[in-house]
Amino acid sequence: MTLDTDVAPTTAEPGRICPLRYRYGAEALARVETRPAQTLYVVGGLYGNVPALDAVEQMVAAEPVTPTLCFNGDFNWFNVADAAFAEINRRVLAHDAIQGNVEAEFDSADGDAGCGCAYPDSVDADVVERSNQIHAQLKATARRHPDIAANISRLPMIARYQVGECRIGVVHGDADSLAGWRFDVDALADPVGRGWRQSAFAQADVDVFASTHTCLPAMRAFPLARVHAGAVGGARAGEGWVVNNGATGMPNFSGDLSGLCTRIGVTPSPHPVLHEVRVSGAYVALLPVRFDVPRWHAEFLQQWPEGSAAWISYWQRIAQGPGFAPDQARPRV
Repeated sequence: MTLDTDVAPTTAEPGRICPLRYRYGAEALARVETRPAQTLYVVGGLYGNVPALDAVEQMVAAEPVTPTLCFNGDFNWFNVADAAFAEINRRVLAHDAIQGNVEAEFDSADGDAGCGCAYPDSVDADVVERSNQIHAQLKATARRHPDIAANISRLPMIARYQVGECRIGVVHGDADSLAGWRFDVDALADPVGRGWRQSAFAQADVDVFASTHTCLPAMRAFPLARVHAGAVGGARAGEGWVVNNGATGMPNFSGDLSGLCTRIGVTPSPHPVLHEVRVSGAYVALLPVRFDVPRWHAEFLQQWPEGSAAWISYWQRIAQGPGFAPDQARPRV
């Protein structure tokens, strides 16, 4: 499909629709209040994985300066049990957070968007239908926790930070839409999207977009149409970066069951990194999130036993990882 004009699927089915209320436009990021941070963790796609949240908090505690945490959506998904739902949201909402499509659909009245994923036509219809079923069950859980749901409904769709001289736009999907797919690893390789990407960086006035949503990670640099006045350090002037962490709460690579999150700091990461670069003087990295896998498997299966919608769609990835390799996520040289 064409990626520089419209990423909406050609069908108007639940799970494939990208609602108009999801559209904010890249220029909205330039108007959002900028929050300063020495170190920023962007945690996307936690998917209700409590052990992964434990691991992130342990990494944060090991930092020499307490970081700012921003959960950029879909921190709920598999946590349909009341206790897990309450725990995830209590802990996440103690930090900065924005909505993902999962959270945005909790208070939708009509349900026309289903799970709100806005899946492209390339995704099998059975996968889409199972995602709608998962969300319907999770939404029922959310209704049993009206105070939590109300707090989630007040979360923004975007956030803006500055780490040193590096300006960061935090989104769930892409620069224009909460459920946009133009920061997907394949879309980032499509030369057709070059004009849209240049426009997005210019309109948002950022050096880095930090995203998630598409479930596979990617770090990519793009030459910009203009030079950013703040570009210093190791980054080339006029270069913008997209960092998509894939998923914090699910495996991202074949045979590796850890998650990933994004770290942006004025100092290098004290933790092992998948890859780290300097952008406008800040260190930008994808960090492996090594959580307690046996515990997570047990908690997942307790909530989604064999044969359930989530088990059919996700168990193979949870147990083995997706058919994706680290070199596919790292910047191309």
